[in-house]
Amino acid sequence: MGFYNNHIEPRFVSAICGMGAISDERARMAPEAEGRVLEIGFGSGHNVPHYDRSKITHLFALEPSAAWRRLGEKRVEGLPFPVEWLDLPGEEIPLEDGSVDTVLVTFSLCTIPDVETALEGMRRVLKPGGKLVFLEHGAAPDAGVARWQDRLDGVWGKLAGGCHLNRDAASLIRKTGYRLDTVTAHYLPRTPKIAGFVSSGVAFR
Repeated sequence: MGFYNNHIEPRFVSAICGMGAISDERARMAPEAEGRVLEIGFGSGHNVPHYDRSKITHLFALEPSAAWRRLGEKRVEGLPFPVEWLDLPGEEIPLEDGSVDTVLVTFSLCTIPDVETALEGMRRVLKPGGKLVFLEHGAAPDAGVARWQDRLDGVWGKLAGGCHLNRDAASLIRKTGYRLDTVTAHYLPRTPKIAGFVSSGVAFR
């Protein structure tokens, strides 16, 4: 993986993902997680401070990167429910069908190589009526911004762990069979538009 991938990239991306405007969005969506929760792309654990701890009974923290898991371990210390680390990628969720109540995915669908397979796997492990809580950045609605996203996508991905600037999270979720009724989407304040258009919502199996 190299020195950059193991040491610099995780801290660089973690710092970006912990910015104030992004934390505000996490504080709005992470409390939706309840019951047996699978968090995809756990990373350094930026959602942990925003969990409603009274609603969660078990956390599966899926994070394939050992470097990211090292950053996240401190944040899960002292949680009042069991935490299980899953060190496989999002396309290979090692859980039984219908075994979780909530899948929480934030700023991670942009990095998964085969994102449709991963979303299908998330739907597989959800219980009937279970929910996918998502918060993602991606394709902007403004043509000028979208063109720059397309131009910079490859370079950005090399710097930011394979992150894509131009994925449409809501469309991908609908395409893979979820029931998605309402999506909130807007530009983050004080954030470059090419990486600052976020969408969020709750989708059901």
